[in-house]
Amino acid sequence: MNTERENIQMSEQRIPEEEIKPKLIAGRQPVIEALKSQSVMIEKIYLLHGIRGSQIDKIRNLARKKGVPFVEINKQRFRELASDIATQGVIAVISEAKYISVDDILNVSKEKNEPPFILILDEIVDPQNFGALVRTAECAGVHGIITTKHHTAIINSTVARTSAGAIAHVGIAKVVNLAQTLDELKEKGIWIVGADANASKLYYEVDYTMPVAIVIGNEGKGLRFLTKQKCDFLVKIPMYGKVESLNASVAGALMMYEVIRARELKKKKLLNPYLSLNEPTLMYQRPEPLSLQTPLTQSAINQTEPIAESEKSSKTKSKKKTKKSEK
Repeated sequence: MNTERENIQMSEQRIPEEEIKPKLIAGRQPVIEALKSQSVMIEKIYLLHGIRGSQIDKIRNLARKKGVPFVEINKQRFRELASDIATQGVIAVISEAKYISVDDILNVSKEKNEPPFILILDEIVDPQNFGALVRTAECAGVHGIITTKHHTAIINSTVARTSAGAIAHVGIAKVVNLAQTLDELKEKGIWIVGADANASKLYYEVDYTMPVAIVIGNEGKGLRFLTKQKCDFLVKIPMYGKVESLNASVAGALMMYEVIRARELKKKKLLNPYLSLNEPTLMYQRPEPLSLQTPLTQSAINQTEPIAESEKSSKTKSKKKTKKSEK
C-alpha cells in the first residue's frame, strides 16, 4: 500500500517544459501497447486524478513491471500537459523515437522466411494519415516502413493514437536520400511499386508474390518525380465517381491488402485472375526505367506492319495448300 502511495502522487509542481507535446503518447490502448513494446522507451506516465477502469489497472500493472513511474495529476495540471489532444485520462512521456535501419527491415523478412514486404512513405506529412498507414501496415504483416527524414510527419501522440498502438510493433527506418534507397532495394531483388493516379496499369495487375516495396506519395502532390523514375511499376486505383483520388492512407491500405491477397492465392496454388501471365517470379525481367519507356513512334509502328502482312500471306498460302490436298 505504501508503494502504491509512493507511485501515485498528486503532482502540484509544474510539468517540465521538455516533457511537452512532441514526445507524448495519449490514450489508454496506445499507452498499453507502448508499455508492451520493447522498442518504445517510456519515461513517465501521467494519469488524470480519479480515473478508473480495467485498462487503467492494466497500465498501472504494466508500468510497475517495467519500472516506469506513474503519477496522478489534477485536471488543471493535466490540461497544461495535453490541452488539445484526446487522452482518455492517460499520457505517456516517451524518449526520442527509436528508428531502425533498412537492413533491419530485410532481416525481419528473413526471420519470418517470407519475401520482403515493405511500405515506403514519400513525404507523408499528415500525422493521422501516417498513423493510419502504420496501423494498416502492422495489420497486413508489413516487415517494416521506410520514410523520408525531411518533410514527413513527426511520430507524436497523434500518430500513436491514430495507429491504435501499432507504432510500437512495426519498425520504421528514416532515410535522407529515398532515391538512393530505392536503388539499393532494387539491387537486393526487391521490386518497387508506386501509387500514381496517372498510371496506365491497375494496382491489381502486378505480381505481388515477388519481394516488393509499396510506395505511397504525399497527400497533395503524390510521388515526387525522381521517386516515380525509380519505380519498376506505377499503378493506379480505378476511380468510378467524381472525386479524382483516394486518401493516401486508404490507397495504401488497398495496395497492402492486394499483396496479402496475391500471396494467399499463391499459397493455395491458385491462379491470379487479374494477371495476364501467371508465371514464377524468376520469369520476370526488370522493366526499363520509366524515363526510357516512350510510346511507339510512327516509324516503329510501320516496322511492325510488314510482319503482320507476312503472317497474313503465310496463313493464306497454307489455306490454299489445304484446299488442294482435299481435292
